[in-house]
Amino acid sequence: MNKLPLFIVTGASGTGKTTISSLVRKQLPEFDVFDMDIIDNVDWQIAKENWLRIAYSISLSGRGTVLCGTLVPENIATSDYIDQFERILYMNLHCNDVTRETRLKSRGWDENSIEDHKNFANWLLQNSKTAFDPEMPTIDTTELTAEKVAEQIKEWVLSNWRKE
Repeated sequence: MNKLPLFIVTGASGTGKTTISSLVRKQLPEFDVFDMDIIDNVDWQIAKENWLRIAYSISLSGRGTVLCGTLVPENIATSDYIDQFERILYMNLHCNDVTRETRLKSRGWDENSIEDHKNFANWLLQNSKTAFDPEMPTIDTTELTAEKVAEQIKEWVLSNWRKE
């Protein structure tokens, strides 16, 4: 069986990953799409390994997986499952700092946590060409509807899907 690609929609908190996951699921019924935040209050390293194990298991049936959660290559570099995929592609969801702050404050986040995610968002933008292979594209969710973001993700997934 040929290895399949794994798709990861990443981004700092407040960019819309959870919001778009169900919309992407509807637009890509032939893929399994997960909001990684559904597994909470567990060791994050174990959770990441389990998500890759789930995606690998799904790939054995010839289906693709889209994981929506905060992941970067260094988070999964030591995974036992990383070599089970043809390649791992990342899409960055991004929004401007004012929008992020508004969204996170509405969730009760404190200033320090918001600042951490502003810095992480900046890191993702600055390193999208060097820390990700292939280069990670970005969708700015500041003014787009969730439906439009989901459509762009669908186009990205389908344009990178090579099923033999």
